[in-house]
Amino acid sequence: MVRSPLPLLSVLLAAGLVAGCSSTPEDKTAGWSPDKIYSEARDELNSGAFDKAVPLFEKLEGRAAGTALAQQAQLDKAYAQYKAGEKVQAVATLDRFMKLHPASPAYDYALYLKGLVNFNDNLGLFAWVSRQDLSERDQKAAKDSFESFRELVTRFPDSRYAKDSQQRMTYIVNSLAQYEVHVARYYYQRGAYVAAINRAQIALADYKDVPALEEALYILIQSYDALGMTQLRDDARRVMTASYPNSQYMRDGFRSKDDPWWKLW
Repeated sequence: MVRSPLPLLSVLLAAGLVAGCSSTPEDKTAGWSPDKIYSEARDELNSGAFDKAVPLFEKLEGRAAGTALAQQAQLDKAYAQYKAGEKVQAVATLDRFMKLHPASPAYDYALYLKGLVNFNDNLGLFAWVSRQDLSERDQKAAKDSFESFRELVTRFPDSRYAKDSQQRMTYIVNSLAQYEVHVARYYYQRGAYVAAINRAQIALADYKDVPALEEALYILIQSYDALGMTQLRDDARRVMTASYPNSQYMRDGFRSKDDPWWKLW
């Protein structure tokens, strides 16, 4: 008589379920107090183990919901995500924090951290290594960073983060103006003089008192000259002479890539 394979199949399935259950990761924090979770998370954060710190802060958010410790966990999680290079996640965490806690005394820090997440703080210092600076990269992050710092400075002028935010805003404005000039120079060097004039004029119209405007005027002068537009060339030259009487561009031409435009704060 042939036996039904069902009993054996049932045993195998049951064994598989047991094996599956036994492979489920054990939650080592199950019996921990919120303070212990926070302490462990901070230890991981301080040691640079950001990937281990984030899930601990997430657990703490749930265990200590509604408390100041949960708010601190959110901010620390955002910082860990930022340091781990998870910029999108860090911004999402900070946006959620600011939405849930609009009256938090740490709101200024949340804005500051959001600005830092989008701020490429190593580009100015190390740009000479890669021959690429912030002005040559995607501008959206720079603009988002500026808006976060601007809101902080406007809403919290006495914040401990206000001075640094203002300096970073200056850097960003300089870089955005330089971006327009970088594009104008690109067009000029390829003989697209009308396009070069248009981008140089955007920089001159949209930004004031930034280093890039000297080069913008020089590009105007050179482009008008190349097009034979002598009156406009002479008008631009008069503005250059009045604004930059010792212009290095009028003396030496375009700046070398070895001479970065940025300035440290």
